[in-house]
Amino acid sequence: MPDDSRPDDGQNPEDEFQDMLRDILSGKSSIDPSQLAGAAGLPNDPASVAALMQQLQGALRAGGDGGINWDIALQQGQERAAAAQHSTTPAQRAELEQAFHIAALWLDDVISVAELTVEPKLMTRKEWVTATMPLWSQLAEPVATSISDSLTKVLTEQAPEELKGMLAGASQMMRNLGGTLFAMQLGQVVGQLSSEVVSGGDIGIPLFGDQQAALLPQNVAEFGEGLDVPHDQVQIYLAVRELAHARLFRHSRWLRLHMISSITDFAHGISIDTDRLESLAEGFDPANPEELRDAMVNGSLIPPKSEAQLAALGRLETMLALVEGWVDVVTVEATSRLPRADAINETVKRRRASGGPAESAFATLVGLELRPRRLREAAAMWQAVTDAVGNEARDALWAHPDILPTAEDLDDPQALVARLTSTAKGEPPVLDDIDQALADLLRDDNPDRPHEA
Repeated sequence: MPDDSRPDDGQNPEDEFQDMLRDILSGKSSIDPSQLAGAAGLPNDPASVAALMQQLQGALRAGGDGGINWDIALQQGQERAAAAQHSTTPAQRAELEQAFHIAALWLDDVISVAELTVEPKLMTRKEWVTATMPLWSQLAEPVATSISDSLTKVLTEQAPEELKGMLAGASQMMRNLGGTLFAMQLGQVVGQLSSEVVSGGDIGIPLFGDQQAALLPQNVAEFGEGLDVPHDQVQIYLAVRELAHARLFRHSRWLRLHMISSITDFAHGISIDTDRLESLAEGFDPANPEELRDAMVNGSLIPPKSEAQLAALGRLETMLALVEGWVDVVTVEATSRLPRADAINETVKRRRASGGPAESAFATLVGLELRPRRLREAAAMWQAVTDAVGNEARDALWAHPDILPTAEDLDDPQALVARLTSTAKGEPPVLDDIDQALADLLRDDNPDRPHEA
């Protein structure tokens, strides 16, 4: 007579859960692996499905503290980038190297910022992904960890009673799996982004280390298509922008750390909407994992920003606008010799203001949109400062964050110009109400002036 007893009676709940997941990942369950590929944002083709199964099986075996394995993001990004890239010809390389040389000479005429000591690079899309993924991972990690932990908690709480023990014993594996899915999503986004950017500074934040400038020849060529502008003018213009961006961050040593810290501080304040997760968990259909994937990439798991976050985001957007506005102004001046510079400049501005699909995907994935919303106001302010006090005094404002223009200066650039011109003429500075009150208190003829004991 057949033995009706379960062969795994007394099995550890964690081992039981591992067996269930192995059945899913080996194709022995009713869940279609191609549907899991859809949940990870991968194309539904045999190679992508096989890669997903391999990554998830690795996550299942992994131990550790539940940290995200960002090597998966790097691998996904590299593969996505390499799939649509082509190599640079010697002629293209020579043209772009010459463009960088001309750009450096022209910039020397209009800025008082020292030139770079590191040679600019020409990168393939895959090389760009490799060089920038460490920063993307740093920016995404707070959200990835929060989603992974919240998903584990909610699924455990919402599980049927008979499965709770099994899931509670396997929470580490669930975190690994959740983190793997998020890392694969990020890799896909950055891989796609590599087809949209033309340079290292194209996003606005310093993606590379100190003073590294780079152009992506394939993307530069695609940028120029349809502009009806000679390609050598496009190359020089984009080279000027990239060198200006890199030289600014070399000149202002504090700026990169300040900007990255602002972004990561904002990201650490992002929470996950557990109510939305619970709703997903209650109706979760393992045969339709795309619903969970959609929630991850459309931003619905991230609740509206708090007042503190909105304030932090406002400061970050002002800093992005100040950087981009300065780069715009010095680029326009440096490229005044180019007959079609205006057309290229307007295209760059429109493109920067709207962003591409992959940039939007990153924004929803991690809850942070890297948009310089006040770019035109910042460019107008820098131009007013340049006209009033010259290039050297303008660039000196980047020496320290305390003397950098503020959001209020974007609102009223003439007040900033008045302060700068009065200082340049040796006149007493224009004081705000607080400074004026303090100056009045400390006047020698003020009877209320505090005296030393």
